[in-house]
Amino acid sequence: MRCDAEPASLNDHLHTSYPVVREGALRTGEPLRAIVADDHACIRLGVASLLHATARALVVGEASNTHALAMQLDMTACDVVISDLCMPGLDGEYGPFALLRRLAQTRGAPAVVVLSMVSTPHVLTGLVQHGLNVIVDKRDFAHDLVLAVAAARARAPFLSRRARETLARADATCAPCAEMPSAREWEVFQLYAQGMSVGQIAQRFQRSRKTISAQKRSTMRKLGLVTERDLSDFAMQVGLA
Repeated sequence: MRCDAEPASLNDHLHTSYPVVREGALRTGEPLRAIVADDHACIRLGVASLLHATARALVVGEASNTHALAMQLDMTACDVVISDLCMPGLDGEYGPFALLRRLAQTRGAPAVVVLSMVSTPHVLTGLVQHGLNVIVDKRDFAHDLVLAVAAARARAPFLSRRARETLARADATCAPCAEMPSAREWEVFQLYAQGMSVGQIAQRFQRSRKTISAQKRSTMRKLGLVTERDLSDFAMQVGLA
C-alpha cells in the first residue's frame, strides 16, 4: 500500500471551519463498519450504542489494547477505527500512536478517529502533523463523535471543541510529538506518576538514579511536559493518578 501526500499543516486545521460534514453523510451508501478500541468497556459499549442509533453504522470489532486492535485489523474488514490514545501499547509502549499513524498515512487503510482525554498541545499537534486529523475529546458532546465518524468516512478533518482549544494553545515553540516513549521509559513514567520516587524506581529496576532520572526526563520531553504540574495533569488525563 502507498502513503498519501503530506498532511495539512496545523495552521490549516486551526483555520478550517468545523464540522466540515454533516451527520447525514452516515445515512448514505453502505453501512459503515467500525472497530472501537478503548481499555474501558463502558466507553466501547457507549460508542457502539451511539453508532447503532444512527442506523447506518455497525461495530464489527472491539479491542481493549493496541495488540488486540492490531489483531482485529488483521482479521476484520472495517471502514473506520475509533481509538483511545492511552490504552496499553504494543510491547509495553505508550498507546497505539505508531499503529494509528501508519493507518492514517497508508492509502486504502481504514480512516481513524482519535477519541481521547489527552489535552497536551504537544501530543495533539503531533497527531495532526502525522495525518491523525479527526480528534474528539471525550469530554465533548456525544454528537461530536457522530460528526467525527461522518468526517472520517468522507476523509475530511474534524476537531471537537476541546481539541480545537488545545491545539490553539500550541505556539510556535511547540514542536510536534515525533516519537513516543519507549517501553521502559513509559514504565518508569507510570511508576513515578503513581507516587514512586526516582530512588525507589532505580532500586526496583536495579539501575542508577541517574539512568532513571534521564528516562523520566526523556518521557516528559517526548510528551511535551515541562513542569511537575504538567506531569501530574497528564497523569490525571490518562488515568495514572
